[in-house]
Amino acid sequence: MYHESYLIMWALMLVTFAIFGKGVYDRYRIWKLGAPEKRPESWSQGIARFVDNTLLHLRILRETVPGMMHLLLFSAFVVCAIGTLSVAVTEDLNIPLFYGWYYLILSLALDIFGVFALLGIGIAFWRRYLTKTDGLDNQPTDLNALMLLKAIFITGFLLEGLRIALVGDPWFMWNPVGWLVSLLFTGMGKPALATAHVVTWWVHLLLSFGFIAYIPYSKFFHIITGPLNQMLAKDKACTALAPLDMEDESIEQFGVAQIQQFTWKQLLDGDACIRCGRCEVNCPAHLTGKPLSPKKLTQDLNNHLYAQAPTLAKGEVKEEDAKMLVPDVIEEETVWACTTCGSCEAQCPVFVEHVGKIVDMRRNLQMMESNFPHELKGVFTGMERHGNPWGIGRSEADWLKKELGVQTLAENNEVEYLYFVGCAGTFDERNRKVSTAVIKLLQKAGVSFAVLGKDQTCCGDSARRLGNEYLYQMLATGNIEQWNELGVKKIITSCPHCLNTIKNEYPQFGGNYEVIHHSVLLAQLVREGKLKPQKEIKLACTYHDSCYLGRYNDIYDQPRAVIAAIPGLTAKEMERNHDKGFCCGAGGGRMWLEETIGKRINVERTEQALATGAALVLTACPYCLTMFDDGTKTKNVDETVKTKDIAEVLLESVS
Repeated sequence: MYHESYLIMWALMLVTFAIFGKGVYDRYRIWKLGAPEKRPESWSQGIARFVDNTLLHLRILRETVPGMMHLLLFSAFVVCAIGTLSVAVTEDLNIPLFYGWYYLILSLALDIFGVFALLGIGIAFWRRYLTKTDGLDNQPTDLNALMLLKAIFITGFLLEGLRIALVGDPWFMWNPVGWLVSLLFTGMGKPALATAHVVTWWVHLLLSFGFIAYIPYSKFFHIITGPLNQMLAKDKACTALAPLDMEDESIEQFGVAQIQQFTWKQLLDGDACIRCGRCEVNCPAHLTGKPLSPKKLTQDLNNHLYAQAPTLAKGEVKEEDAKMLVPDVIEEETVWACTTCGSCEAQCPVFVEHVGKIVDMRRNLQMMESNFPHELKGVFTGMERHGNPWGIGRSEADWLKKELGVQTLAENNEVEYLYFVGCAGTFDERNRKVSTAVIKLLQKAGVSFAVLGKDQTCCGDSARRLGNEYLYQMLATGNIEQWNELGVKKIITSCPHCLNTIKNEYPQFGGNYEVIHHSVLLAQLVREGKLKPQKEIKLACTYHDSCYLGRYNDIYDQPRAVIAAIPGLTAKEMERNHDKGFCCGAGGGRMWLEETIGKRINVERTEQALATGAALVLTACPYCLTMFDDGTKTKNVDETVKTKDIAEVLLESVS
């Protein structure tokens, strides 16, 4: 009888892993429908992300309750896997592993971590069905998954309790939970206990095998795709968008119009997504009533992929089946609502990359269909004809020399830095004051620098993120050619968008420079004693983290160091700060678009700033400064609450 049971178990196990393997292979075949892409960029970094985020749970533990829930379940599965393998090695391979102190310690661990698992399942039930936590959507498969896990661990404890009751294990104190369960069977005879033990063993085995077989066909697949996606991800996916080869005349499609035009890694993202909702509850567009949820977008694309997969796999894409992603799957308003702030990607525990997909769809709309918001026509024309989105003549940049006496690189290229003032700092009246403050501070500190003056051309950030890759590359390559001819090595920027583009994206086209943001340089100059804040500014202030400065380039501490160095300033943090900072609403080219749906993002962020009670809102980004200026005017507090760049308040104190 034992021999027959043993054979049945092995047969079931082979069937289980065959079903599991087929499921994984079918998923793999679907991912391969996507375009090629080289991932990972670095295996060492990928393994490091696996250790940090799968084994140590660093990112998921940023949210305490769901993080602990997942850690409890994960650790329980690890310990249970070790226990199962130990029993298998002992029983099937006749290697005496599960004996002695190892047996006792592992038995105790299995009991403890089994309780952890049930506690984790309980927290999941509580969050999903009692408190109904924001960001979570409950589907029947979620309940099925939780009930299956619960059944596996409960039958495991029942099995252990029946074993103790049947054999009278003298080491039962090392199985405290199993011993407590065994008390339920007090009074049962040996035959009944033996029968119950066999039945429970088979139920537990079938549930466990069922769980393994079910993994590739259910939400449990994230057990595989989550760690895989972490290893294959970029550290900061949205910092540098993938370039398009605009010179290859054989390319007939720019951007993504249909699901199979995404890369295989972008398709994998859909299966890695666990629908935890962290992206959604941190998305400024979603939180202000826009038709964009990063989670829903990911799931909609994934559902569409699997609906189209049978036809795509056969290579039989019929005209009527060839749905366009926009607007058949994703609404146009959804695609244009994104500020590319990167908050969704920064919070995602499995490193799903949302921003690149949105920009890829914008690229198709922009370059293939000439379908884009009407406000952008003038913006693109201004960039193309005048080198700036305002469409202002280049001669207007002469004020830098006339008013401040700054040399241009054409006059002197022996300086250490090019100060790339940027379009806003050059042509926007409010941000000219910031440029003036930065220049005066650099002059006071004895920094060797020059500007481009009327030879300055937009870096192209807005064009790229709005999907106009052709215009971006025209601007970028023109700048790189000019700067390389002038011998530029080091660049100062005041705009985080310029910083990110020049630092992280220009290398794609041969533009390799040492780029520093003015907040970082000013902090350095203060630290070195070259700038000495002395005048007191007795105000309560709050600092807003620009998305492209913070999340994109990890610059959080330096602006705060500048603020801390100014006597009298009292800093108050907004509720959403650092990597959880809330976007001002201007990124991703949204600076140039009207906001007609829902609440204005800049108003929402302004309200968050006002909630601190600060009389001074500080930024280190021209776009953010503009949005806060508008926000305080909208809230009718512009007379009592001032908005400034950190360079402006530093100059006041240094002067």
